[in-house]
Amino acid sequence: MIIYLQIIENEEDKQRFTALYETYRGLMFYVANKLLQNTYDAEDAVHQAFISIAENFSKIDEIECPQTRAYIVLIVERKAIDILRKRNRQSEVSINEAAHGIEIPLPGDHGLADALAGLPVHSREILLLRYYNGYTTKELAAAFGVSYAAMKKQLTRAKNSLRERMEEGDMIHAD
Repeated sequence: MIIYLQIIENEEDKQRFTALYETYRGLMFYVANKLLQNTYDAEDAVHQAFISIAENFSKIDEIECPQTRAYIVLIVERKAIDILRKRNRQSEVSINEAAHGIEIPLPGDHGLADALAGLPVHSREILLLRYYNGYTTKELAAAFGVSYAAMKKQLTRAKNSLRERMEEGDMIHAD
């Protein structure tokens, strides 16, 4: 915990970060361990996620809110997937990312939520973070470790995929 607090300068933010740490560390470990199936790797993913969160702590307004929870789950998932990729590069085993990501409720009416649920995890996450959680393209690029131009292109592709899924849904109901 001391390591993370050294990254944060403001005393008030240190107290808020401590509250965030206490609130979400169990959830973060659960998510990481669910993906990695290894306690040590899960602890490493949580540690890396907390470092990333501490470095970007100014982006978090409220500690206990759905947007913060989604952001934290996203960060720990990305760190766990990075560890999986590193592990898999060594063993040449592929990763199935489609089973993970921010979960969204499905109304079952073949609407927007169904179309979002049918998108690849990465596309769904960047769309939700951008348009539901209000992150800028620049913030998303930093969070995902890509350039601004690359994130802009990923957002465009995700929106196009969502549009295609919505149009497919309209075609189905037109029959």
